[in-house]
Amino acid sequence: MLSKILSLLAVVLCLTNCSVKNTVLGSKNDSNGTTSLFNGKDLTGWEIYGTEKWYVQDGNLVCESGPDKQYGYLATTKKFKDFDLTLEFQQEANGNSGVFFRSSIEGTKITGWQAEVAPPNNNTGGIYESYGRGWLIKPDPEKDKALKMGEWNKMRIKAMGDTVTTWVNGQEMITITDAKIGAAMGQVALQIHDGGGIKVRWRNLRIQEL
Repeated sequence: MLSKILSLLAVVLCLTNCSVKNTVLGSKNDSNGTTSLFNGKDLTGWEIYGTEKWYVQDGNLVCESGPDKQYGYLATTKKFKDFDLTLEFQQEANGNSGVFFRSSIEGTKITGWQAEVAPPNNNTGGIYESYGRGWLIKPDPEKDKALKMGEWNKMRIKAMGDTVTTWVNGQEMITITDAKIGAAMGQVALQIHDGGGIKVRWRNLRIQEL
C-alpha cells in the first residue's frame, strides 16, 4: 500500500513540475507563435563576440563602441533557418550597425548576411554578404525616407527558403532570392561597426520560426 501511495505522489509531482515548466516556457510566446529573443533584463540567450560594449539599460539592449573601436557582435546562442523577425532600434549616435542572420562567427569574423542599419542615405534595409560578395541588394534611395534617425524604428526581416524581404517602419525595402542564402542556417547577430562613436538601442526583438 505504501509503495502505491509513493508512486501516486511521484506522478502528481511530475505532472505539477511539467505544468509549471510549460507555463514558464509558454510565457515567452504569444498567440502568433513568436518568441522574445531579449528578456529586457540581461543577455541570457546571447553571446558577445569582440571587445565592444553590450549591456542592458532601462529595459533596452544597448550596443556601444568601446576603447578598441573595432567590430563587435552580439549573437543568439540558438541557430535559425526560416523565420520572421521583428525588432526596434534607435540610433543615438553614428548608428552604423546591422542585423545578421543565418550567420556563423569566429572571434569577430562573421560569415552570413546583414540587413543594414545605418544613418540616413546609407542603405538601411539592404542586404550585405560579409566576407563574400559584398552588397547583394540596396533599397531604392527614395525608400530611405522611412528611416527616422534618432527615433525608434521598427525593422522586420523575413527569411523563407531562398527569399529574404526586409521592411523599415512598414515600408518594404528589398526582396531578394538567392540560393546561397537559402542553403544556410545560423545565428541572428547584432553588429557594432568599427571606427568608434556608435551607439544603438534595441528592444522588442521577437522571432517566429516558419
